[in-house]
Amino acid sequence: MNSMFDEKMIREAVTTEWLGKRFVYRPSVSSTNDLLKEMAGQGSPAGTMVLTDFQSKGKGRLNRRWDAPANSSVLVSLLFRPNWPPQQAHWLAMMAGLAAVSAVRLETNLAPALKWPNDLVLEIEGVWHKFGGLLLEVDFENDRLDYAVLGSGINVNIPPDALPEAATPATSLLAVTGRPANRLSLLNRYLMTLERLYETADSGQSPQPAWVERLITLGQLVRVSGGTLETAIEGTAEGVDEWGRLLVRDADGRLHTLAAGDVSLRS
Repeated sequence: MNSMFDEKMIREAVTTEWLGKRFVYRPSVSSTNDLLKEMAGQGSPAGTMVLTDFQSKGKGRLNRRWDAPANSSVLVSLLFRPNWPPQQAHWLAMMAGLAAVSAVRLETNLAPALKWPNDLVLEIEGVWHKFGGLLLEVDFENDRLDYAVLGSGINVNIPPDALPEAATPATSLLAVTGRPANRLSLLNRYLMTLERLYETADSGQSPQPAWVERLITLGQLVRVSGGTLETAIEGTAEGVDEWGRLLVRDADGRLHTLAAGDVSLRS
């Protein structure tokens, strides 16, 4: 399960219609998102996938590093070219979150959830642990999306003693279940669900209602920092709008609409 991929294995594993059918595999790469952005600029078509076994400069949101041992995780970036307005771009991250938790549930029988904006989490002894994340990078032209690169990192077969230190405790599917999972099977489940969700969204149906049902953040006391915020905001996460922005009401009753930031749940 922790052996390196090869192109034949990937080709046989991916059973989608178009998403991920055209792919570039590298045993090691600095960043799958960076490579795919270069390819997007050179005209690669929608559905193109970049997959690797190791990222030397993997990145998460807010320019944070994303570290995972070689051959242990699903590290993938996907190219989309939707003719959407800029504010609709976050639909892609919503769909990726839904597809990831669905794939993990089907592959492992675990019950993963989402933490706003783009974290994949599992509850262990009453504490939420992060096992994956999403990074969406977009380019616009004439107030429409020219392309969107959607990166996903899922900690699959990382042993407990190799998990990174982080503000939100980290975990992996192996650490929770005690059993290694098939990374390519998980990847294919993810691609299959994401392809279906994308086609539904491209016909105009928002993924937001289903995404909201998976969020652990809503109704909680939260502290939001980073992003474009000069000072942290504390309050109750009352909801999200149709574009995925978090609505937080502070102690003075003011409602803040937040497009990005780090969220910690307050006891």
